[in-house]
Amino acid sequence: MKVFELQRMIAFYDRCQHDGIPTVMASLVGLHGSSYRKPGVRMLLGQNGAMQGALSGGCVEKDIFNATKTVFKTGTARVISYDGRYRLGCEGYLYILIEPFQLKEVHRKIIENALNSRQSFEIHSIYKPTQDISGDFGSVFAFAEVKFSTNPNITTSISDAEQVFTQHIHPDTQLVIVGAEHDAQKLCEAASFLGWQVTIVASIKNAKHKNDFPKANNILNETPETINFGFIDDRTVTVLMTHNFALDVQYLLKLMPFEKNYIGVLGSSKRKAQLENQVFDSCPNIASEFLELIHSPAGLNLGAETPEEIALTIVAEILSILKKQTIDKNHNTTKIVLNEK
Repeated sequence: MKVFELQRMIAFYDRCQHDGIPTVMASLVGLHGSSYRKPGVRMLLGQNGAMQGALSGGCVEKDIFNATKTVFKTGTARVISYDGRYRLGCEGYLYILIEPFQLKEVHRKIIENALNSRQSFEIHSIYKPTQDISGDFGSVFAFAEVKFSTNPNITTSISDAEQVFTQHIHPDTQLVIVGAEHDAQKLCEAASFLGWQVTIVASIKNAKHKNDFPKANNILNETPETINFGFIDDRTVTVLMTHNFALDVQYLLKLMPFEKNYIGVLGSSKRKAQLENQVFDSCPNIASEFLELIHSPAGLNLGAETPEEIALTIVAEILSILKKQTIDKNHNTTKIVLNEK
């Protein structure tokens, strides 16, 4: 489960609470074989039939809602299973935990603080891998100093559980876009669609605001001299879209101590070589590992022409790098090959 999916679940829970509708959480906690989505995906269901999220491509959600009826009635969690070979059109055997879901205000604030500060945490789901069983099952949110369950009826501790699925929740990808022209707007929209957190770095002379980038999480109006990239963490990527060679050089030098994953730069391969030479002249001791982070022209070679298409190629390239895929960039084609492990 991604952070933005959890945020949508909490918003859905708030709406249900406002309307007095009880909710349950369904979690994919076990899998043998293959499935459309992997263990850790979760969804909330209201007693009125409303749903937020999905555990499949739409194959099992109706059956899951039917299974929630006994959970709503008894308040007791339930584990159900699906044989995907006969029912889902895939090769997986799924275990799904369905449990009452209640979120106290104090626990809600703990989750929000962790998400806003980009802290990692865990969710431990206690279940029993069997075909259909009701019992003392549920999920425990575990933070650095506190643990709590969103199932008010759970009494089994994690250490006493027969089976526990542990999920690590990490901050969503943060994309820093340096530049604030029309193409930056399209990249911001594409990244936001994926649930990424977007920070726009615009110039002081041509300051931008929330109405200019409604999908951005943060907008900074800075110069290369004033910018502080200390907010960059190990799940951050950066794209330079200044359309100015001198500014690109200055921002690259400021990024050097912070960016560890990816730096996309608009322009040609020849321009990339010029950038690297200029950066090297300004900082002869620059690490080769930093230069390897620079991808220019930014984006996979898909023949993109419009700002929307270029944005798609950039987020695709970033995804392939973050997911540790092998990219073969040729002049006319791009091939992505999964690493074998």
